[in-house]
Amino acid sequence: MQLISIILPVYNTEKYLAESLESILAQTYNNFEIIAVNDGSTDRSIVILKSYQEKHPDKIRVVDLGKNGGIAAARNAGIRIACGRLIAFADSDDIWKPEKLQLQINQLENHPEISISFCMIQNFMSPDISDDIRATRYCPPDPMAGQISGTAVMKKEVFDTIGLLHETYRVGEFIDWMARATDAGFIQKMIPEVLYLRRVHATNTTSNRPALADYVKIMKAKLDRSRTAPKESDL
Repeated sequence: MQLISIILPVYNTEKYLAESLESILAQTYNNFEIIAVNDGSTDRSIVILKSYQEKHPDKIRVVDLGKNGGIAAARNAGIRIACGRLIAFADSDDIWKPEKLQLQINQLENHPEISISFCMIQNFMSPDISDDIRATRYCPPDPMAGQISGTAVMKKEVFDTIGLLHETYRVGEFIDWMARATDAGFIQKMIPEVLYLRRVHATNTTSNRPALADYVKIMKAKLDRSRTAPKESDL
């Protein structure tokens, strides 16, 4: 069984962190390490992380960055010390179904041409959300293709080839990384099953994003790469 390193950035998610960790620990595929990166949380997240580390010292490593550097910096800190040949990203407010890792690893092992595995997601409204906040949030009722960081299981060789996440982006960092991976020829595939439950709550990053400045930069960077890539006639 291949070791998989699960990178879990944590920033002020004390309400949901334990449930997220429990869903990872309950995976049917159990050859994994959790690298939990506390990204400058000001709530009790670090206390919760350390309590889980004490209970599961063979499974959980905690990295405390001391100050908030953003999700890309937190994930990169985890990737740098990862021991697995496979990397998974997890989000500290969402939930994995027990068979998630096993099915995605099966896909990667059975189809060696695939380097990045995704799965379907089901959104759900967090039970603790207030009625006034609930009215401002959209929770899609049907399963969706989950080409997002939290569903991804990737071969570490992709990071070795194209590099880590760009920390200059406070949002959209995974979109940029995926664009670079696609440009480099790495193949991705979606498992047509819901294996990931995405929580809609009051402080979702996607609900509080500033203007589209980072997305504009990401699209410009992709266009610049396409302009500078050698044409077949030039080869």
